[in-house]
Amino acid sequence: MNVICSTLNAKYIHTNLAIRYLKAFAAPEFEIRIKEYTIKDPVMNIVSDLYLQKPDVIGFSCYIWNIEETLKVVNMLKKIDPSISIVLGGPEVTYDTAWWMENYPEIDFIVIGEGEQTFKQLLTEMESSQAFENVPGIAYRKNGQIHSTLQRNKLDLKELPSPYRFSEDIPQLAKRVTYIETSRGCPFSCQFCLSSIEVGVRYFEREKIKDDIRYLMANGAKTIKFVDRTFNISRSYAMEMFQFLIDEHLPGTVFQFEITADIMRPEVIEFLNQNAPRGLFRFEIGVQSTNDFTNELVRRKQNFEKLKRTVTMVKEGKKIDQHLDLIAGLPEEDYSSFRKTFNDVFAMRPEELQLGFLKMLRGTGVRIRAEEHQYVYMDHSPYEILSNNLLSFDDIVRIKQVEDVLEKYWNDHRMDTTVEYLVTNVFSTPFDFFQEFGTYWDEQGWSRIGHQLEDLFRRLISFLEEKSIEQLDIISGLMKYDYLKSHKYKPRKPWWNPTFDKSERSAVYHQVINNPKLLGQTFLDLQLNEKDLYKHTMVEELAFNLEKYLSAGIIEKQPSCLLAYFEPAKEQTLIFSYVEAL
Repeated sequence: MNVICSTLNAKYIHTNLAIRYLKAFAAPEFEIRIKEYTIKDPVMNIVSDLYLQKPDVIGFSCYIWNIEETLKVVNMLKKIDPSISIVLGGPEVTYDTAWWMENYPEIDFIVIGEGEQTFKQLLTEMESSQAFENVPGIAYRKNGQIHSTLQRNKLDLKELPSPYRFSEDIPQLAKRVTYIETSRGCPFSCQFCLSSIEVGVRYFEREKIKDDIRYLMANGAKTIKFVDRTFNISRSYAMEMFQFLIDEHLPGTVFQFEITADIMRPEVIEFLNQNAPRGLFRFEIGVQSTNDFTNELVRRKQNFEKLKRTVTMVKEGKKIDQHLDLIAGLPEEDYSSFRKTFNDVFAMRPEELQLGFLKMLRGTGVRIRAEEHQYVYMDHSPYEILSNNLLSFDDIVRIKQVEDVLEKYWNDHRMDTTVEYLVTNVFSTPFDFFQEFGTYWDEQGWSRIGHQLEDLFRRLISFLEEKSIEQLDIISGLMKYDYLKSHKYKPRKPWWNPTFDKSERSAVYHQVINNPKLLGQTFLDLQLNEKDLYKHTMVEELAFNLEKYLSAGIIEKQPSCLLAYFEPAKEQTLIFSYVEAL
């Protein structure tokens, strides 16, 4: 029997862990081939490729991000060859299973919940007596009727074979994200999350996990992401794994974790701050809301003060980047309350702040009780909310405008110094800056067109000019600093008109050559000659003392000169400045 397990990933760099567990568990009785695509691939290309494999059975791993495209593939495959047995599994079809079977007749089977043992038993029945009623945890068709069996008991995770030992995966390990799980389940009951449905936490065998990580690193894996819902629920376990990764990591490897920040003990953070190499770990922390009533309604236990303590300690350690998540649209959080949530979290200055919108996932408590808060949401995936009793669609649109510019101007770190100045000194709150700029961005039609780096700077200046911001000379100077320091090479077409003409620039260079100590010892050590200055530097006049602002946060209105040296050998940029009568 020719069996394929397939999925449509959101991006090429992603890999699907579920179908690799299916392949590993089904062996040696069944030799499953894995076929991965992306949701951006043309459906006809996917169908053609799968059809040419001449499969008897195709299993698809289904999620909110790929279900629509997966169903198109399934529909076409069934039209071309009705004899192919189509099996769907995954979180998107595990709930409302009867609805999927009734509305999509091309689906032959659905595997409900944990699929390794169920899928293998289903394949066994397909090859033999076809007594599908004996397979726990499936929905199937028989004589034109839809049937389902009781879900099976949870697996002993310590008995699952490794999903990583496939030779065909090795060439891709360095290019893609590798997902790994050390546990399944979550101890919490957040009503917007599918993990709340499964009771308890089960762990894989620790030494086998460590062996898998060693194998992955030895074969080139660079980004390894733990998919455990709460990696640090057991302090002793988390400490053991952190120590192992610190001791045995290979250069260039990055490990990402989802952690619950308010249960993380200070001594764990102190250990990481003292022992973890910079950049080895990356934390993802779900804050979602700082509204206590909202958290109570969704049964989310969160101590925000302890969360802040953790985030602050990690940030001060300068070893670990943090990605914090917010969810707009949770019960009883209106626009004003969400604004406060945003500002509460932004005050911690996370390296990334992800602003998402509540998705009414099948099987979750918020979807089951949607009428209590008058939720209106998309009928199709990702089931994102459109409004509720406190948040209008107008509010949703406004918050989406915030999300758009937040991603471009904070998360991408193109102009950190500028944004910090704006949210601290110019606008009432960080949220107000992102909201006002996001609304302006949308009104200009920029959300519907692409952009280059220079466009981002021009558009910010345009917005600030439109608002008649008084400190524009200061802000534009900071923007120039941000722009130049992010370049590896001398930019050909900066977004501004040069402040110095040719003769003035020559005068600056001669001043620097005659008195290089103006720019400090680091510049002096470079020993740049006149040719180097003309070829590898840029100079700009600023309206304030840049060095004093960067070192002390003080704006002193005193003309200064900024010199950016684009070091060709190291492909890096060094910024120097001095205050002098030019």
